[in-house]
Formats: sequence, C-alpha cells, structure tokens
Amino acid sequence: MEKHKPRIAVVYATAQGSTREIAEYIGEDLSARGATVEIADVEHAPDLTRFDAVILGSAVHDMDFLPAATEYVHSHRAELGSRDVWLFGVGLGPALRGPIGRRVGRRVPKKIAALRDSINPREYRCFAGHYERVGVSLKARILYRLMGGGRYGDLRDWTAIGLWSYYIAKELRLQRPQSIPTHP
Repeated sequence: MEKHKPRIAVVYATAQGSTREIAEYIGEDLSARGATVEIADVEHAPDLTRFDAVILGSAVHDMDFLPAATEYVHSHRAELGSRDVWLFGVGLGPALRGPIGRRVGRRVPKKIAALRDSINPREYRCFAGHYERVGVSLKARILYRLMGGGRYGDLRDWTAIGLWSYYIAKELRLQRPQSIPTHP
C-alpha cells in the first residue's frame, strides 16, 4: 500500500519578488521530500479544498501584509481554518540589529497578529527580504540606520528559510529530500 503524499499549496503575495522566491524555494524543498506541491500567487491561487496543508506568505509593507494577501485570508478563512497552515512574512524586521532593532524585529505587527490569529496557523515566521536604497526616502533610510539596519540588498537568510522548510516537512512527516533545492 502506497503512503499518502501530502498535497500542499504554497500561496504568496509579493511586491518585488523576494516572497515569490522564498515560496518557490519552500515548495521545491517540500516537493523533493515527496509532497505534491502547487505554488501560486494569491491572484491565481488554486482551490484549497484539494490540499491537506497551505503555506501562505506575503511581503510586509508598513507593518502589514500586502492588501492582496489580507483579502485572500479574509476570503478563504473557512478553508484555511480547516487544514494545517503555516504563515510567513517577508520584511525588514529580521534584518535589524542592535538592541532597539532586534526588539522591533521580533515583534509581530498588530495587523499581522490579528490576521494570523483569525486563521490560527501552526506557526508564523518572518524572514528578511530585499531592501534597496534606490527610491527610499531620506527619512526612511535614517530610520533604518537608527533601528540597526546595516546594509542594503538581498538580506534573506537562506539557512533560516531552509530550516523552517525542514520543520514543516518534519511536522508533515515527509521523507528526506531526493534533491536539495538551491536558492536564487
């Protein structure tokens, strides 16, 4: 008798591509571990009734998920509430350093906490994304520096992302990966 392959939807909302790349990495990792995975942005998300688990991610702007992700959660609350869900955000918080920056970076913004609590995911995790200096106001750049922001560019911690994907795989009792995905 063949073991049931978990069906996982990895759904994301991205502003500049960081969240999409993280979602693709997680989806590829879980697929390599034997799950059937479908990756899609929130506008083209599959019917969730076909899936055992959902991983939902969004870019974080102004201490909130993107409007498309928030609307997606509100529109699919019943489906999300009836299956295993993992939720992740991609923003600046995890990249902040220093005593103030680390404290701010660990805090889940109120709007995201309310959205998270409305669907009770197994876990919420936030990862750093891209932060480019170009197009950012002087005020925002000064605030970033004061909060302990060190550098600009790709701030993603692929080891942390891989460990979280491993944690999800372990929770779903997936096998060891047949191949190891590489990040962009």
